[in-house]
Amino acid sequence: MGRKLFKRIVGLLVVAGLAAFMIYAFLPKPVPVDMTQVSRGPMQLAVSDEGYTRVHDVFVVSAPVTGYLLRIQSEVGDSVEAGSTTLAELLPTHPQFLDERSRSQAEAAIRSAQAALKLSEAERRDAEAKLAFAEADAKRARKLAVKGYISKVELERTELALDSAKAALDTARAAERVSESELDNARAALIAPHRGAPTIDDSNLVKVTAPVGGRVLQLLQESERVVPVGTPLLEIGNPGQLEIVIDLLSRDAVKVESGATVAITAWGGDKTLHGRVRLVEPFGFTKISALGIEEQRVNVIVDFTDPREEWSRLGHGYRVDAAIEIWRADDVVQVPTGALFRHQKAWAVFKVVGDRAVRTEVEVGHNNGRTAEILSGITPGESIVLHPSERITDGVKITRRAL
Repeated sequence: MGRKLFKRIVGLLVVAGLAAFMIYAFLPKPVPVDMTQVSRGPMQLAVSDEGYTRVHDVFVVSAPVTGYLLRIQSEVGDSVEAGSTTLAELLPTHPQFLDERSRSQAEAAIRSAQAALKLSEAERRDAEAKLAFAEADAKRARKLAVKGYISKVELERTELALDSAKAALDTARAAERVSESELDNARAALIAPHRGAPTIDDSNLVKVTAPVGGRVLQLLQESERVVPVGTPLLEIGNPGQLEIVIDLLSRDAVKVESGATVAITAWGGDKTLHGRVRLVEPFGFTKISALGIEEQRVNVIVDFTDPREEWSRLGHGYRVDAAIEIWRADDVVQVPTGALFRHQKAWAVFKVVGDRAVRTEVEVGHNNGRTAEILSGITPGESIVLHPSERITDGVKITRRAL
């Protein structure tokens, strides 16, 4: 009887042990999580985008006349002085080839000019003959007037005829010179083009000098060639007067105010540079993004506030990243954005209460992508779950993840 009782007791103990093991094995274990505390401190909000540097005043030097551009000797980076440094030199261009119609018209113009010249020569010879006759007539009249054979009025009439003959000869000679010039002009239309560069002559060389002092930023034309009037030749400016141009989306640009501080990064140096917004341009432009989407952009102009020695390695057209501050507060209750999640169209966090995660709705203010402003729902110093996973539910048991 005692032996049977012993076996029964042992069997009950084994069953009880197995039941306890099964209960323990299937009990929910605390979920390991990362935790952080709600903090209070300064917070700022900024809009960021790429930008590029440019010289504040860039001067494009263009060809003042149509001509044959000689090779530009200036190099990028060369210093120039206003009014004294020669940037480019131009010569007159070769004459152009004439088509058949233009050649026929030019030849006809030559024949017309030759005929007009012959007419002018004939009129000049006629004026010379009339002048010779008037001079002889006046000479006779003077002798007769001395002897009293003709009146004073008749003598004056003879002198007037002499003066008129002289004037007529001057007119004929001037007309002959005009005809000669017209013939030369007509013949010039038939000058044939020739090979090689035009002859360099100081009398026909047009020199282009620097309008302002600075440095050569870019050569737009370098080799010898014929350029029409207004062709850009090179750009000059002062690299010591740099500014930054940031093209923001228009919806971001409306948040930026003149005088806002700017942090400039990814420019190639070790430290962050600083600037200040000088101008938000009042007009936008359309730009195609890398994904082929049309975006409305607005240029924001930024001036450096650091000493020039700190950004002197930057030049015209360098790329930078810029963050423009649009809001700042010194005493803000804030949490990392990784602690926030959406619950029934509201923001919420899991607050740590004892060893449990309690879902708590919060009111969120500003969000800069790293931290979010908390207006209500939790207080500084409370612990919250960071990056909650799907295993975290309201009331679940949690434990701090081991590092």
